[in-house]
Amino acid sequence: MLKPKLAATLKNQISERFGLAVGGAILASAAALTGVAGTAPASPAGHVAAPEIQHETRQEAHQLSYGLDISNYEPLYDWSASSAQFGIVKATEGTGFRDASFARHWRELGDKGIVRGAYHYGHPGNDPIAEADHFLSVLNAQPAKPGDLLVLDLETSDGRSVEQVNAWARAWLSHVKAKTGVTPMFYSGWNFADTYGKGLAEYPLWVAHYGRAKGAVTPPADWKSWTIHQYTDSPIDQNVSALSPDQLRGLGRPA
Repeated sequence: MLKPKLAATLKNQISERFGLAVGGAILASAAALTGVAGTAPASPAGHVAAPEIQHETRQEAHQLSYGLDISNYEPLYDWSASSAQFGIVKATEGTGFRDASFARHWRELGDKGIVRGAYHYGHPGNDPIAEADHFLSVLNAQPAKPGDLLVLDLETSDGRSVEQVNAWARAWLSHVKAKTGVTPMFYSGWNFADTYGKGLAEYPLWVAHYGRAKGAVTPPADWKSWTIHQYTDSPIDQNVSALSPDQLRGLGRPA
């Protein structure tokens, strides 16, 4: 995802993310993952024409569900023309940042009727409960639908230890679950998740790994399977899920 709130930091954060997203072993085949539940974005602002990417993705993804993640770096993305079966958009970061394009993307995803989700970019240097409440306040200001997915995007340690980052993630995830009744997804690069994510396998995994073909990634740390694989950020962040759209909805808000 790597959608920093300050454009001046984008270059360094993209480099960090590529480092996080490379690692792991090759899974026997993507087809073997289809239907297995697991326990989740960099391009300049402007309109991204969905037809430019949909043909190749649909051909190669086979039975995997195809989706995108978006932030204010793609404020004009045309969801109505998109082939995506699910879309996950940035809502918040830290304790004060609100993504300016969140409401628009959220509304258009709702109008299109595909699976939608919202993510929060976490900073372990802050209070996890304050960050979780900030995310929920922005999310709850928008209309909700059954099946809406909630995601913690964690890609930086802020200089904290493995134990501190892991405890921070547990606190954020458990607080959001307690407040919403939804088990949030955990998003990160493969290496970061493998280092900091031990013991978080109860939360569905969305893993970034650009060094593997779509769906051909093994789960890091204690996860036995993955839910979403982010396999590229060119020309926009693209993902596949081992779950069907209906199965993805089952991980979101209850009816």
